[in-house]
Amino acid sequence: MKALCWHGKHDIRYDTVPDPQIEEPRDAIIKMSSCAICGSDLHLFDGFMPGMEAGDVMGHEFMGEVVEVGSGNKKLKVGDRVVVPFTICCGECEQCQRGNWSVCERSNRNKDIADKVFGHTTAGLFGYTHLTGGYAGGQAEYIRVPYADVAPVKVPDGMSDESVLFLGDILPTGWQAAVQCDIQRTDTVAIWGAGPVGQFAARAAILLGAKEVVVIDRLPDRLSMAKACGALTINFDQESVVERLNELTGGKGPEKCIDAVGMESHVGSTVDTFYDRAKQAVMAESDRPHVLREMIYVCRPAGVLSVPGVYGGLVDKIPFGMLMNKGLTVRTGQTHVNRWTDDLMRRIQQGQIDPTFVITHTESLADGPEMYKTFRDKKEGCIKVVLKP
Repeated sequence: MKALCWHGKHDIRYDTVPDPQIEEPRDAIIKMSSCAICGSDLHLFDGFMPGMEAGDVMGHEFMGEVVEVGSGNKKLKVGDRVVVPFTICCGECEQCQRGNWSVCERSNRNKDIADKVFGHTTAGLFGYTHLTGGYAGGQAEYIRVPYADVAPVKVPDGMSDESVLFLGDILPTGWQAAVQCDIQRTDTVAIWGAGPVGQFAARAAILLGAKEVVVIDRLPDRLSMAKACGALTINFDQESVVERLNELTGGKGPEKCIDAVGMESHVGSTVDTFYDRAKQAVMAESDRPHVLREMIYVCRPAGVLSVPGVYGGLVDKIPFGMLMNKGLTVRTGQTHVNRWTDDLMRRIQQGQIDPTFVITHTESLADGPEMYKTFRDKKEGCIKVVLKP
């Protein structure tokens, strides 16, 4: 079969790889109908995440048709259309029983490595380094899904791929980011990053009743997309984020702040970002945490910081004394996708959310290597790429 494979920094290839096979009784094989490139994939493309090996199949946003099931899988049958969450979960361990799907204790088949790096393992993830199991990803014609009697979400008849594809990652990620804020009707919610997760977080915050939502970015097309849902916007190339947020909140700062950027913050005109890039160049720091610092500084005392943006390693100069003295609450984590899918599916069916608005490019899987560059460089107004095998 054909798949998009990682061969090093900025080197994604459209390769021929072996077809997946049933390995365990609870497995299923999915024939891909749609997949997508996620902002998190760019961290692999740019070489910032450890644990990748040449030939690894990329991708963790995908859906398709079940073509084979293992003998122990009683949930799925051949012909079912499913969206597959990016988190692999067993459904039986203590964390899964608590609904903490992204920290399943059993699904990471490289648990010993993750224990050493993180202190305790997190869940296995599709297409996302050998620290999370080394599982083949979904930017391919077919994929093996382990524990396929737990996470896959069956798609009701009549729903298009585009309307449900993002249930596997970015829609519940934006939703969880907002839910973690414990939004009240008097709250101003500030969101750094107007990519797909930031767009969904803005719409989630509005649906959850925020008084005001402010989205921060520098790209006009992304800021226009945020305005379309009723958010205020700040272009950080044109004005001070801190000054504008204080002005909007009567000098008190937003109650809730969401980092939808993560480890590759592109703000480049402040002293701390020059510092981060210098340390990154000599491998003394892996992630650029400008957004985290700015959130801690501007957030209202006793506020909440929600961090759906992915971080991969070490960050420096985090003002922890400021964080502690202001009494800020920090909530982070990979998304517990299946905690949210039933509710979000209902909202899509009822018309509360139409996830298709973020799609700017639909291309063939063979065009994937070039589309990684287009997405990374934000060419042609690129916000979200869907690929069709």
